Amino acid sequence: MEITETRISLVERPNSRLRAYASITFDDSFVIRDIRIIEGKKGLFVAMPSKKMQRPCARCGFKNPITHKFCGSCGVSLNPIGQKLSPSQQHRDLAHPIKTEFREYIQKKVLEEYEKVKSGKAKNYPQQ
Repeated sequence: MEITETRISLVERPNSRLRAYASITFDDSFVIRDIRIIEGKKGLFVAMPSKKMQRPCARCGFKNPITHKFCGSCGVSLNPIGQKLSPSQQHRDLAHPIKTEFREYIQKKVLEEYEKVKSGKAKNYPQQ
């Protein structure tokens, strides 16, 4: 499987570690959007698209983030979860590489394109 297209959308938000969003296309046939490029303590890294974990309200069925204590729709108290969840436990990846080598390949290609866009040597897509 080969990355045939990489699109970068730079993000300029003060006090944010988020630097850009990326979309990658494999073999001109399959796309993954909303990959985040984040400035970490050890430099840039790629975070795969994810969604916040949710749970339904027992009374009205409204889907609430897993950390909420009250329903955002009807206000009823939600059953507490058994333990305190770290931020990484509050999200679930929508797509992610299984093998380390493939993760490294994706990260390398995305960060190379990010550097090109940032330096003005590649097409820049709309900012977010």
